[in-house]
Amino acid sequence: MKKQLLSALLVWLTSASIGEAQTNSAYSPAQAHSHNDYEQTIPFWQAYDQKFGSIEADIYARDGQLYVAHDSADITPARTLEALYIKPIVEKVRANKGKIYADASYGLHWLIDLKTPARLSLPILVRALSAYPEIFGVGGVVKVVVSGNVPSPDQFANYPAWLQFDGRPGVLYTPEQLAHVGLISQDFTHYTRWNGKGLIVRKEQAKIQEVIQQVHRQGKKIRFWATPDNVNTWKSLMNLGVDYINTDHIASLGHFLSLRQTAEYQSPTPHALYQPTYRNNDSRSRVKNVILLIGDGMGLAQIYAGLTANRGDLNLAKLLNIGFSKTSAADTYITDSAAGATAMATGQKTNNRAIGVDSTGKSLPAIPTLIRKWTMVSGLISAGAMTDATPAAFYAHQPDRMFEREIAADFLRNPVDILIGGGYRYFKEEKVLDTLRQRGYQVGTTFDQLGNMKRPFVLLDDSAVVAISKGRKDFLQKSLSKTLHDLEPNKAGFFVMAEGAQIDYGGHANNTQYVVQEMLDFDRTIGDAIRFADSNGETLVIITADHETGGLSLLDGDLKRGYIDGNFSTNDHSGIMVPVFAYGPHSLDFRGVYENTEIQHKIMAILQKYHATDK
Repeated sequence: MKKQLLSALLVWLTSASIGEAQTNSAYSPAQAHSHNDYEQTIPFWQAYDQKFGSIEADIYARDGQLYVAHDSADITPARTLEALYIKPIVEKVRANKGKIYADASYGLHWLIDLKTPARLSLPILVRALSAYPEIFGVGGVVKVVVSGNVPSPDQFANYPAWLQFDGRPGVLYTPEQLAHVGLISQDFTHYTRWNGKGLIVRKEQAKIQEVIQQVHRQGKKIRFWATPDNVNTWKSLMNLGVDYINTDHIASLGHFLSLRQTAEYQSPTPHALYQPTYRNNDSRSRVKNVILLIGDGMGLAQIYAGLTANRGDLNLAKLLNIGFSKTSAADTYITDSAAGATAMATGQKTNNRAIGVDSTGKSLPAIPTLIRKWTMVSGLISAGAMTDATPAAFYAHQPDRMFEREIAADFLRNPVDILIGGGYRYFKEEKVLDTLRQRGYQVGTTFDQLGNMKRPFVLLDDSAVVAISKGRKDFLQKSLSKTLHDLEPNKAGFFVMAEGAQIDYGGHANNTQYVVQEMLDFDRTIGDAIRFADSNGETLVIITADHETGGLSLLDGDLKRGYIDGNFSTNDHSGIMVPVFAYGPHSLDFRGVYENTEIQHKIMAILQKYHATDK
């Protein structure tokens, strides 16, 4: 039941599945159509700045001139087709040496809607565009398609080959006529009254799909007008395979389509999961060891994105005792990693950017320092720099997270037995490594030295903490395995903090692939921690986040294929609560909703209880 409740809660964070999910990374602003472009504040230029592949203009013929307007009452002397479209198009193509967009390979699809009869409009249009055959002619970078009051299909051949026409589904064109059809368009409401929310009903979706397939069998592209105009609709049209996405919201659609390459991800293969034994999971028996795993920037959407990419399950999703942490800092609603990690490390709120100090700047002891009185040992691991905010909060005391040299120097005052991550530069510059060697520490500078390191040791290799997509491989798993192996013999127990740092980096970059790959890597490490806890029954594992990053929502996904489509509302942190998962003895203590400071309070109370009993 508990697991079912978690699944339901995670699903709640995603929007409704939009039909059968597809990977739509082929879509870009090239597939965007600026409907009624001439009604925009700045015709042509707004769509051009977004690199739209298709632009629409309605025209009227009057006194031998073509005017751009939706209604004849809107005609003004300044709004000529020449001034608003032809001239800027010609200028851009010439400036870009034959290309409409200097940095894009596709051309422009120009839909011209005739509001006056073709016999009046087309001769003027043909004359105006024939002056620039290298741009509008056969093989030109701008494809001209005439819509509205088009001539009958049997008249198509009477016009230049470069002038094509907007067809309709279901019309039986001859092969010769079809050769003059540049696009197939239809009113979306002809098939459905869908309002753009949720799903198109299956029967109506089937009709739309049938029309799209018919048009594609003809070798033509299709566009619908009168579609709802929102993200859910755009995504639905993409899933259906529509060639041009109709919009009046140029900036919004342009931004949405420009991010397609980073919004979607499909995991090639799922990773194997560990099946917990739930040894002492609901008991309040002795806790000798604590493993705190922090997925920096990991909210529920990041978790469910990882679960989707892993074909419907994660090691994390097998845990039964779950709570929520409120992450606000002492001075602001939305925390950063410094204040968030300080709360978990010291049990007190502090201001954003502060490391290991309270809101007045007073130093606060962190868990590794506090447990030394019980002769417990500690290890800190990060898939990022060890001078970055999250790991730093467990040993340093500085008013600002940017003081990385001072943070590195603080390690000499509050050392732990094992430190693994990046950040070599600052430890070297402050001669921290030299002092550590004098104190008996082994110092490693390449990750391949890990297996030969003897406790106490520090291993700092920045090349080992690049993103998964850039070749990091199993850094977190190997680091945790080595740390657990070396600390386990300590009779009084140990504390380990391991950070999946780059889930956060992916959120800041608004890159779904980055987020998901890092989430999956973090989950593999979670599986190893659970396995270790099962091996002795005296290890408490806690998995949480310092905050959520990116305001991630899930637009679409496919659990069978491991496909996910993410949408970000910010490139910074958000203020939502983050989950706290716990496994092993006393994991029950982490249920409920509480401040992030309670994580430290709970850990210390549990350890205090059993170390006091041992005495």
